[in-house]
Amino acid sequence: MRMVRAAVLASFVVAVGVSAFVFRHDIARKLGFSPATAAETTAAKRGGNARGAVAVPVVMHKVDSKSMPIIVEAVGTVQAIASVQLRTRIDSQIVKVNVAEGAMVKQGDLLFELDSRTLRAQLAQIEAQVRKDQAQLVQAKRDSSRSDDLLGKGAGTVVTRDNNLTNQKAIEAQLESDEAMRQNILTQISYTEIRAPVSGRIGSIPNKIGTIVRVADNTATAVLATINQVDPIFVSFAIPQIILPDLRAAMAKGDVKVNAVIDATHKQPGIVAFIENTVDPMTGTVTVKARIDNANEGLWPGQFIKAETTLGVENDALAIPASAVQLGPQGPYVFVVDGGKAQVRPVGVKRTQAGESVIASGLKAGEQVVIDGQLRLVDGAPVAPRPPQAEAPKPSTPRG
Repeated sequence: MRMVRAAVLASFVVAVGVSAFVFRHDIARKLGFSPATAAETTAAKRGGNARGAVAVPVVMHKVDSKSMPIIVEAVGTVQAIASVQLRTRIDSQIVKVNVAEGAMVKQGDLLFELDSRTLRAQLAQIEAQVRKDQAQLVQAKRDSSRSDDLLGKGAGTVVTRDNNLTNQKAIEAQLESDEAMRQNILTQISYTEIRAPVSGRIGSIPNKIGTIVRVADNTATAVLATINQVDPIFVSFAIPQIILPDLRAAMAKGDVKVNAVIDATHKQPGIVAFIENTVDPMTGTVTVKARIDNANEGLWPGQFIKAETTLGVENDALAIPASAVQLGPQGPYVFVVDGGKAQVRPVGVKRTQAGESVIASGLKAGEQVVIDGQLRLVDGAPVAPRPPQAEAPKPSTPRG
């Protein structure tokens, strides 16, 4: 029985194989192939082609020389030029808060008022003492003048004249002391009015009206508020130490421009304002700060952004789309189209910026390089130019 089943199964397999061979062309068409394509595939495996080599469709770009800015990109952080913590300088009580949290303030604006009644009473007392000293000084000067007249006429004594002069100088000294005390109290009264030392945006205000504030308080709530100067503002970033000589040379010629990149469509310009006086030995970088105009407050302290520093312009630079450059075991290379065939060409890349690679060696102006379709290419493969594919429109992102 088993022998019969095996014979039937073998007969079925042979019949299927013969049918597949007889109707192979129809099967190939239904699967999307043609007999010619199959032949070409077989010939290609043997190193030839039954109809000739099939050209690979690629997008090409002509190498041109043009002026290219020398841009150094780095990730930076936004820093306030001035960040001032407001604290009390006397022990008192808050009686008035004249600013809202998060408000924009100008230098000299009155922000907080402290209780000044005790100090003003002391001021009135010392001012009365000053007036008393002034009156006594006038009398002492009259007595000294009379003593001099009497002594000149022989009717007075030297002792009386000296005593009057000593009394006059003592009153003058007392008046100077009272004036100094008056200035001290006036200074303390000025501390009861806390004004903005710089223009900027104020932060949170933890202490409200009625809060007792003390000079010796070192807690976090001792800070009445913090003002950050946001216009202009600093962008701090690090650059490799190898670029430092080029940056200093560019600064010697004039202002070095820096763009703070907020997003793909928003950049805020500024200039390099400061270079740190030492290189970080741990990272081999040096810190640079750029001063950026920030009237629109597009930059916020603590924000991470990309900084683009323009060191100059390179004339007659060979620039190609960055997509043309491929990376191989021997380094970067491109496919150059010559005579309808692709040739592998090693290249040296100076830098890549804004989607373009500046070529140092390996190419010359006028040559054609492949910028799309490299995955199907090998050295010597025939190519056929095709237009670049249009980018699909990006779906709009709903806001809210």
